[in-house]
Amino acid sequence: MDISRLSAEARQQRSAEIREFLRSRRSRLTPEDVGMPTGGGRRTSGLRREEVAVLAGVGVSWYTWLEQGREINVSADVLDAVASVLRLDAAEREHLYLLAGLNPPPLPPSNRQVPDGLQRVIDGWLPRPAYVIDRHWNLVAVNRAARVVFGYDHGDHNCLVSFFTNTHYRNALCRWEDAARAIVGQFRADAARYPDDPEFGRLAADMCLASPAFANIWAEHRVGSAAQGLKILHHPEAGELVFEYTTLPLSDLPGHRLLLYTPASGDDTGSRLAALLEMSEPLAG
Repeated sequence: MDISRLSAEARQQRSAEIREFLRSRRSRLTPEDVGMPTGGGRRTSGLRREEVAVLAGVGVSWYTWLEQGREINVSADVLDAVASVLRLDAAEREHLYLLAGLNPPPLPPSNRQVPDGLQRVIDGWLPRPAYVIDRHWNLVAVNRAARVVFGYDHGDHNCLVSFFTNTHYRNALCRWEDAARAIVGQFRADAARYPDDPEFGRLAADMCLASPAFANIWAEHRVGSAAQGLKILHHPEAGELVFEYTTLPLSDLPGHRLLLYTPASGDDTGSRLAALLEMSEPLAG
């Protein structure tokens, strides 16, 4: 973000925001919190600017100018040091980057389990399909409708792999070739966001060996993105199913996305989907 292109009013607002933000984060820490002696004559309980500067390894004047919102040269390493001293969480760290005029670096992959609340959202989406994938397109949570409609079984662990190797899915999806080009383009765009993550390259190499179709499309260097769209399938029991899908990023799970499928309006997919789920209802043991 180029701060110099902001209007004078926007720059003033940014200066006020970064000043109040850093002051508030200093005020919530005490010298004891960071291993410093309390000393006497303190008028406030929070850290002083001088203390933050020393702990972050930067000059007192420089930190003062940062907190005042002046237009100074700021590096990611220095911002990370300040964020570490002030014990900023991921959202606060991203906010500091934006206020300082830098693009936040990608967050590391999350190894957290899907929270119970999110799992309830996925299960509560029935009879409509829903699932969660991580940054590498691994399926980390799938509801029963997604398994029934898309043919995902317990051997399907990765959305990209299943797209090219799951025979049921390939035979059911209409205009598979167009969808294949779109999905490979999305995967390549995701890989570019994480240049230091070797897992994307490993996945791509494995898929080129496993699927000639993937290898041919990968060689085209397509790039794309789709937050929403239309998916049409021919299910062997329910007939044609038309879905509108929406992809939502999950801020609490960096790199994860929630995909929700809704029967297209003006179509009887909804009633046939409900009947399909009722037919496939697991028998009570």
